[in-house]
Amino acid sequence: MHLFDAKTRFYGGNAIVGGGLPIAVGLALADKMRAQNRVTCCFFGDGAVAEGEFHECLNLAALWKLPVLFVCENNLYAMGTRLDFAQSTTDVSKKAAAYGIAAEAVDGMDVLAVETRAKRAIANIRAGTGPYFLECRTYRFRAHSMYDPELYRSKAEVEEWKKRDPISNLVSLLKQQGAISDAGLAEIERDVAKELDDAVAYAEAGTWEPLADLERFVYSERRPS
Repeated sequence: MHLFDAKTRFYGGNAIVGGGLPIAVGLALADKMRAQNRVTCCFFGDGAVAEGEFHECLNLAALWKLPVLFVCENNLYAMGTRLDFAQSTTDVSKKAAAYGIAAEAVDGMDVLAVETRAKRAIANIRAGTGPYFLECRTYRFRAHSMYDPELYRSKAEVEEWKKRDPISNLVSLLKQQGAISDAGLAEIERDVAKELDDAVAYAEAGTWEPLADLERFVYSERRPS
């Protein structure tokens, strides 16, 4: 949730629902003011659509024609609340369109479809047309957290959605096309597992932040000259 890597221009997750939206708008505004040909991509869930900052940020992005790609990962459940219990209009892309933003929905369970639409969206943004909104209609297989008993949906519903697992379906397609073999897939999975193990080991071997730094950056570090 709090990962951050400036070198790869990954500006982090956010513990606040919808908290990444104003950050993305700020980054895009900075890029526009500096005349840098960049696109800020902001990911959030359907739960964030109920937040006031969602509407504030879409309005400003449209008003200032900011280079932002808003990607809503609509998995139908905001923590444990079904979409149609919280939203009077469940077509999220229409909310963005109401602000004059180019918006569309895509099958979020289809990796290649998402890639195609995302490339088109980014091309439009780079052409100077302003923000773009992509609603990826997907599904969450697991519980929201380890404390989530999942009483808001049935196991049968989850199993039905698993038949459309985007990773499994993409692997099957790649195998059919001869783009990957079982041995090649196993090698990728080993590499990924090692990378994750190395990352965990690095973190566990790290040291705690010094107590003296506890209040750093709470206020500006700048001092009057």
